[in-house]
Amino acid sequence: MASLVESVWQYLVTHFSDFQLACIGSFLLHESVFFLSGLPFIYLERQGFLTKYKIQAKNNTPAAQGKCITRLLLYHFCVNLPLMMASYPVFTAMGMRSSFPLPSWKEVAAQILFYFIIEDFVFYWGHRILHSKWLYKNVHSVHHEYATPFGLTSEYAHPAEILFLGFATIVGPALTGPHLITLWLWMVLRVLETVEAHCGYHFPWSLSNFLPLYGGADFHDYHHRLLYTKSGNYSSTFVYMDWIFGTDKGYRRLKSLKETSELKQT
Repeated sequence: MASLVESVWQYLVTHFSDFQLACIGSFLLHESVFFLSGLPFIYLERQGFLTKYKIQAKNNTPAAQGKCITRLLLYHFCVNLPLMMASYPVFTAMGMRSSFPLPSWKEVAAQILFYFIIEDFVFYWGHRILHSKWLYKNVHSVHHEYATPFGLTSEYAHPAEILFLGFATIVGPALTGPHLITLWLWMVLRVLETVEAHCGYHFPWSLSNFLPLYGGADFHDYHHRLLYTKSGNYSSTFVYMDWIFGTDKGYRRLKSLKETSELKQT
């Protein structure tokens, strides 16, 4: 496996420049993972498949789904791509590289763990601030246009929010100056996580059923159902920040009532 990764990476660094890999390569990887992981949930919703696992009974109209996709393409090409290109000098100055040797799996794992921890902290506070009255009305309400989220709505947001909360994702890598392959892995994991959190389905195989403190779709769907500035459940990947600061009490209370009701029925 290691030799295969090295062979592929050798091809990439031989045929493409650092700038092309870090900017164009990162953008293409992001778009591929994002749409390939998010589009199936639109299909499930339209066809009515696996409805017993759907968290909300309400479905989005094809027009609403189409609007989301159109806006996303506009934001990705007009905001995300230019941002990647503009931040390239910053990342290279902080030590990002694409050359050999590749980092060890221990180094990659340690950095990814650090990124999750710092992203959770920064995202929680940034997200909570976005739920203040003025910022919610003028910025964050765009993301909450979809009270019944589906995978692709994870990145449907006001351009200012893309920049604001995007900082939470890149601050960890900016501090450590990782190898590009580590940055790509972090990006893939982060995209898959946020698409899953917005997918609108809670499956028996969902990570939140097995991984302690992992939020997942059920946790974040509650956040979207309440169209208020103080809906709670502000966390990104792991939910310990909400637990520490008591901003998940409404969700926990509702979940407890639901479990009690189900026990009485059995």
